[in-house]
Amino acid sequence: MEIEILRKICLSFPGATEDVKWQSNLCFCIGGKIFCIVNLDPPHTFSFQVKDEEFEELVESEGFRPAPYLAKVKWVLVTDSSRLSKGELKNYLRQSYELKKIKLSKKIRQELGLD
Repeated sequence: MEIEILRKICLSFPGATEDVKWQSNLCFCIGGKIFCIVNLDPPHTFSFQVKDEEFEELVESEGFRPAPYLAKVKWVLVTDSSRLSKGELKNYLRQSYELKKIKLSKKIRQELGLD
């Protein structure tokens, strides 16, 4: 998956921002909470959070595995983006964004114009 496609999708969500962290990771955030991490070094793998009930099925699928350091909070690492259609990718990224958005305080949601 091209990084520009991920950028376009992630930055289309209200209040989403991007930042490079840990020298080689492009992070997409909402209210300071990361909802997608893209490795800028080839191969360009990326991670996002999924619902508890989706985690086991996804990590057992080809092209996915538990995200290092984040698997305990149900993050998956996509190692083969060809396993996702653009629609599926957008849905998973939106879901990860929403999982982070609901954890924001009311004040932050209002500041970001999300309420």
